[in-house]
Amino acid sequence: MKRGTLVAVSSLAVATAITAMLLLTRQQLDPTEPEPVAPAVRVMHVNPGSERMVVHSQGTVSPRTESDLVPEVSGNVVWISPNLVAGGYFEEGEPLLRIDDRDYRYALERARAAVDRAVAEDEFARFELERLREMEARRLISPSDVETGMRAARVAEAALADARTAVNQAELDLSRTEQLAPFTGLVRSEQVDPGQFVSRGAPIARLYAVDYVEVRLPIADQQLAYLDIPPMQRGELDESVAPDVVLSADFAGQHYKWHGTIVRTEAEIDTRSRMVNAVARIRIADDSAGDGAYVPPPVGLFVEAEIQGLSAENVVVVPRSVIRNGNQVLVVDGDDRLRFRTVSIARIYGDDAYIDGGLEKGERVCISVLQAVIDGMRVEVVEDEPTPGVAGS
Repeated sequence: MKRGTLVAVSSLAVATAITAMLLLTRQQLDPTEPEPVAPAVRVMHVNPGSERMVVHSQGTVSPRTESDLVPEVSGNVVWISPNLVAGGYFEEGEPLLRIDDRDYRYALERARAAVDRAVAEDEFARFELERLREMEARRLISPSDVETGMRAARVAEAALADARTAVNQAELDLSRTEQLAPFTGLVRSEQVDPGQFVSRGAPIARLYAVDYVEVRLPIADQQLAYLDIPPMQRGELDESVAPDVVLSADFAGQHYKWHGTIVRTEAEIDTRSRMVNAVARIRIADDSAGDGAYVPPPVGLFVEAEIQGLSAENVVVVPRSVIRNGNQVLVVDGDDRLRFRTVSIARIYGDDAYIDGGLEKGERVCISVLQAVIDGMRVEVVEDEPTPGVAGS
């Protein structure tokens, strides 16, 4: 019993001694604050340059010249061109329709006969006037008889002029029995058949030219400030100042682009949309290569338009998302710390912001989206190659 107690006491003493030794030799640690982790951000280098403003719009292709085919004489249709069908193509001066011309040929013959009769009457009146003047010179008749002869001569002369005019009218009516195409174009619709009686002045088809097409592009009045166009321009713009426009659309499974110009603005503001309509004109080029590769813009096609506007100098283009508080951006200084910078914004359009003041060349603008930002916050800079959104690059 005494032996067991002695062993227990000895073990406890050894453990106490070891514990005391560990406590006396332990290392003292000073309390420290952990370093905050700097967020990684992407930056772009400021490089002011010249930037061309653009304005986007959309519209529908329509023909520049469109008119009704209207006969100028009445009669039965005896022949119709095979091209006078919806979608038919025709050349300028090509015959499209013929009307029975027998009545007009008979009218022309009667008019010519009337001219022959009037010529005979005029010759007789002139001869009679000369005879009366000779008799007056020999004092065989009175002056009143000569005056009567003069009146008869003038009446005969007027009758001859009227008869000749009637011949011209009859010839013109006869020529109008053949309806010719007024321009090169396509047939939009037609409502005439062989044997049908057509009346003078009644439309029988609708045609449009294929030399040019136009697109009405609605533009907000705020966007007009970025185009070199007088807001209430009268008439067409001079070619030297007419803005270029690129039209694009998906058609027949392919993406196409056509180049044109803004030729005029409509001199009124749309009362419903409060927009001004600019008119773009596109010249339809010929397929000179003959391989059918060129596809002109079809009438009725809905297209997107990109209008080239004014050129702005010393402008930096940044993503719209970097603008904070309406007119501030985050700049990374030389110590990799974020600083708020107030800038002058010339324009915000689409996903871009155009800055024309407040930034110096070579400065770094943070383009990463950060939720919580403190002025002077340290960041880790990540630069993209190439730097996006830099004007003049």
